[in-house]
Amino acid sequence: MSAQARKSPLRASQGTTRSATLRVIPQDPDTSEVRAAFLSDYATHLRATNNKHGRPYQEKTVRSYVEAVRALDRWMTEQGMEGDYLTVDTTALNLFFRAYHQAHEQGGTNTVQRNLRTFFVWLEEEHEHPNPYRDKKLQRYAPPKAGKPQTLSAEFITDLLKVTGNGHPRVREFEKVRDHAIVRVLTEGLRAEELLTLRLDSLDLEQGLAQVVPLKDARSTGEGRIIPLQPRTVVALTRYIRARETHKLSKSQDLWLGTRNRSRLTYSGLYRMLNRRAQEAGYEGCHAHQFRHTATDDMLTAGMSGEDVMTIQGWKDPTMLRHYAADMATSRALKAAKRLGDRY
Repeated sequence: MSAQARKSPLRASQGTTRSATLRVIPQDPDTSEVRAAFLSDYATHLRATNNKHGRPYQEKTVRSYVEAVRALDRWMTEQGMEGDYLTVDTTALNLFFRAYHQAHEQGGTNTVQRNLRTFFVWLEEEHEHPNPYRDKKLQRYAPPKAGKPQTLSAEFITDLLKVTGNGHPRVREFEKVRDHAIVRVLTEGLRAEELLTLRLDSLDLEQGLAQVVPLKDARSTGEGRIIPLQPRTVVALTRYIRARETHKLSKSQDLWLGTRNRSRLTYSGLYRMLNRRAQEAGYEGCHAHQFRHTATDDMLTAGMSGEDVMTIQGWKDPTMLRHYAADMATSRALKAAKRLGDRY
């Protein structure tokens, strides 16, 4: 099926971690070697320090910060700029952001500008380099206006479950059984990272419950949450755990294992799997977080109170509930009004 013929999955439309290694600058280094040494030192610094909340930087955050510096490095090379990052002043940084904006527009430029801030703070502290971010002449790029969340259609989720075997007991292929279980768990509203960090001991299938690993601010206090699992999710997990026993790394406590006897599933692996399965079902790609928006809409449509939804989803601020519930609010209101029938 061609890309043009693929349907939209939306309801409303109906990394392997690498350890840092020390680099030695040669006696007569060229520009690329000097910049690479700076970048290596910076990555080591990030992995050895805490963020402003007093917690270690997550590896994906380190990669994002490093990639922003690499983008600056590529632009400097294209411009024929010699020397290291200490030659970058406010004027040069403004030119870089202007060029970056032409290819990545507002959102991408705002992101790279935020991600570079930590790098120049580090240069200021380690090398006494004047920080361009303290200069009023630095041109700021505001974040784009937040769009409404995207909720997946029931038809899309049903078709996605079908292409992963539909939970049929005769489907024994490890990858299909695993992918089906993953889709089922995503419909419970977990964040991608929460799903990927599940362990075997996170599940109590007899009670139909899962314990989600604490994330972000909850990690420092040890808080987590227990979420109820739908009966079909419990069945899918039971069948996956049975198929998982044939995996070379079945003794691992990580719940989700990779294919071809590779270690645990990564975020990039999850992203590729969801897009591949969506395309097999004849749809455009999707991403894991859309399932979280969809679960929120499902719970509110079913009549759950906002307080209960917040508890299940792990939110303490009702602002998040309003944000996630925004795109289907009109649809839910119309359905609720119709259920009232004749009022007089």
